Amino acid sequence: MPPIGKPHFKQLSIGFILADRFTLTAFASFVDVLRLAADVGDKSRPIRCRWRVLSEDLKPVSASCGVQILPNEGLKAPGDFDYIVVVGGLVEHMEFEKPAITTYLQKAAEQGVRLVGLCTGSFILHEAGLMQGYKCCVSWFHRADYFERFEGLEPISDRIFVVDRDRLTCSGGTSAAHLAAFIIDKHIGRRYARKSLNILIVDDVFDEAKAQPNLPPSLSTNDNLIQRALVMMQQNIENSLRISQIAERLQVSRRSLEARFKKELKATPLHIFNFVKVAHAKQLLANTTTRISDVSLQSGFCDSSHLYKVFLMYEGCSPSEFRHQAKTSRKETATDTVSSC
Repeated sequence: MPPIGKPHFKQLSIGFILADRFTLTAFASFVDVLRLAADVGDKSRPIRCRWRVLSEDLKPVSASCGVQILPNEGLKAPGDFDYIVVVGGLVEHMEFEKPAITTYLQKAAEQGVRLVGLCTGSFILHEAGLMQGYKCCVSWFHRADYFERFEGLEPISDRIFVVDRDRLTCSGGTSAAHLAAFIIDKHIGRRYARKSLNILIVDDVFDEAKAQPNLPPSLSTNDNLIQRALVMMQQNIENSLRISQIAERLQVSRRSLEARFKKELKATPLHIFNFVKVAHAKQLLANTTTRISDVSLQSGFCDSSHLYKVFLMYEGCSPSEFRHQAKTSRKETATDTVSSC
């Protein structure tokens, strides 16, 4: 019988590399899923899996929020890990040219170690020349940064994470928890993945097909205030904040906010907020079987009649007609695919 507290099976081993000004939420979400899956109860012993923070100089690494993490060890042999996870952060503060890190990641890839990019960690993998020919998940929030840095490459911004052979990338934030649960599911077991997400009070979904929240390209803008307002709208669709509340949170007057919207997007904040809510309703109508009455509430509308009125104004058809059209389109696409085989 194996000694108590020591695994009689192969541990899942994860090494972390943290970018300067890394995103704490992505790192914490990922590592906490590992922690909760690694042991029974709330003892946090690294039994089923272990993790280490790696660094070339062992100096503390600062997160974008100012919290510092002290690495556990230097850049030890990458073959000792099943995955090397690169946690990105603020693009303008990340140092992409770190020869030691680049060499280490390239060596890991040569040895067949799976590489993971959390948030803008995928940018670092790209800069190291390790994403050619691979699909890459990028948050809608950093999509413009990606295009600016990697001209001609098309990222995936409609899913929370993407697994392409031995490269795994995610949009960041709490999607890191879903990606970690996906890895736990594959290596340790689904019940451990579910346990971690349940304790963290995260939706029990760790499927890469799950859509990430995003804004339509037509709402792209370089105005930081407008970007913040749009993110606020998207994150509060169901709550349906009033425009005056959004202005208050942004510490500007409603009149000033409306003027900025009209200048940048040629529309009022209310018009854009309705546009965002209709876009969310369209996603639910096209991809789920949710009742239209529930779609109304989940999209920030008072009831079905309110959704109908606004939806008709923006789309030129009713919600039920849109759902039927989407269903018909999917069937035709499936038929064409079968015919081409």
